Amino acid sequence: MSNDLKIPAKLQPVPTDYRFDLDQVLASVVTVKAKVPADAFTAGILGTERMGSGAVIADDGLVLTIGYLITEAETIWLLTDGGDAVPGHVLGVDMETGFGLVQPLGKLALPKLELGNSDALGPGDDAVLAACGGRKNAVATQIVARQTFAGYWEYLLENAIFTAPAHPMWGGAALLDVTGRLVGVGSLIMQQADTGGRRLDRNMIVPTNLLPPILETMRRTGASGRAARPWLGCYIMENDDDELIIGGLADNSPAERAGLLPGDEVVALNDQPVMELATLWRRLWTAGPPGTRVSVTVRREGRLLGFICETIDRARLLRMPSLH
Repeated sequence: MSNDLKIPAKLQPVPTDYRFDLDQVLASVVTVKAKVPADAFTAGILGTERMGSGAVIADDGLVLTIGYLITEAETIWLLTDGGDAVPGHVLGVDMETGFGLVQPLGKLALPKLELGNSDALGPGDDAVLAACGGRKNAVATQIVARQTFAGYWEYLLENAIFTAPAHPMWGGAALLDVTGRLVGVGSLIMQQADTGGRRLDRNMIVPTNLLPPILETMRRTGASGRAARPWLGCYIMENDDDELIIGGLADNSPAERAGLLPGDEVVALNDQPVMELATLWRRLWTAGPPGTRVSVTVRREGRLLGFICETIDRARLLRMPSLH
């Protein structure tokens, strides 16, 4: 993802369409550049050099972004549209929501964005999805759905926001409502078929109403304060036949150590059938804390096989932010 990519003029927001100073608000969306050590746990999946966006949400310059941009980062730079570059420190990443926080180690001199009410958004509502780079990197978009999103990396949002047209620089992009308040943080770009069978791009957005309950604890401790979830370490996708197929395994993960293989079809957890990814993650997380042993039943070459996985806390595999 590069902030050199510009949005076509016909998709950019028009200032007169909004009840706020569009350019002033968009200036509070900054570039987040992160460098991660080559031997970090997430380096092979997410890369060692990551770039996206973040939004200033506090008077001291605190930046809210999407967590995968900054997970295990040893170096962070925050770049403003005005050309300033300020080093940053990773305060924390919340695995449950996907949010990440960066504290500037210098003065950003940008106004904060107020948080809006993301729960009030529904299909048909207008919004602006803005990446770093001001109006030329913003998209006038619309909420097209509010629904559950289950991610293959053991992630679940019960009321995710989906927008279209999609933003090509989605990572950490700021979703703004019609009053200029921050209501979401960009996470993914996805494709979905419309009624005519065409594949349409849309963005999945993490609602900011998930932030206030954990914000102050994250600022103080770098974590949300919630109990850690058990983790298997397998990447599971739903295929076109609604089967749950293991696409890959994290190195030395509980799933790999138990003997699960890419290509296995997951059919049950703790002897309870699972037919949807969301159901699988919900049952896994309610099975007990990290360290709980769970049975995973898979179909492999037509045979049903059972495996016992001793779950762990995924955060223990990650590098912690260095102190400044």
